[in-house]
Amino acid sequence: MQSKLIMALFLCSFLFLLVPSLGEASTPAGRIEDSIRILREMAQQKDAETMGELLEQAKGVAVFPSVIKAGLVFGGQYGEGLVLRRDPATKKWYGPSFATIAGASWGLQIGAQSIALVLVITNDRGLDGFKGNNIKLGGDLAVAAGPVGRRGELGTDYRLRASIYSYSMTKGLFAGLSLEGAAITVDRNANQVYWDSPVSAAQALNKSASGPRIKPLVSEIERIIRTAKK
Repeated sequence: MQSKLIMALFLCSFLFLLVPSLGEASTPAGRIEDSIRILREMAQQKDAETMGELLEQAKGVAVFPSVIKAGLVFGGQYGEGLVLRRDPATKKWYGPSFATIAGASWGLQIGAQSIALVLVITNDRGLDGFKGNNIKLGGDLAVAAGPVGRRGELGTDYRLRASIYSYSMTKGLFAGLSLEGAAITVDRNANQVYWDSPVSAAQALNKSASGPRIKPLVSEIERIIRTAKK
């Protein structure tokens, strides 16, 4: 029991040292800039076409530019990002609402890494989860590793399996990722900084994403969608 406690304290200390290294990404402006950079890197991967097709039909998207995962028997992950809502009928975007992702694990694991994470929200149930204060992936909402490759290589029903599809990239490797058990929480402080007043996630996701600060990110997502259609 004492050895487990020591390991847990070590992990907490390790994560405490790593989280501040997010630096400017912890600010709303930093998260937006890093989200643009990560999406550009992901879009360059040869297997990213289906991510673009999913985005074309999506009800929303969450981007976490740097999710830090660390473990020494006990494991943990933490990242900061943002959520945008999309109306597929009008193709208009709304938000952002800022959020954090965190989770814990137990098992054979050691080391640390930073993962870029994109969650494509495919239906209203998935979107409603992000409008609340806290959701648990795999518990409250079905989440699946996003399909990779070209759309012609996949079955016609691959978009109907989950409320959320997850994509990740680490050290240039692009793939779908399972996130069962991770919790996403609204970052109220970041929302207040960005919107200049206290707003809930639901309120933020009803505000038009048309301002100069968020427009570059929306434009990058739209570029990925257009490229997937070619």
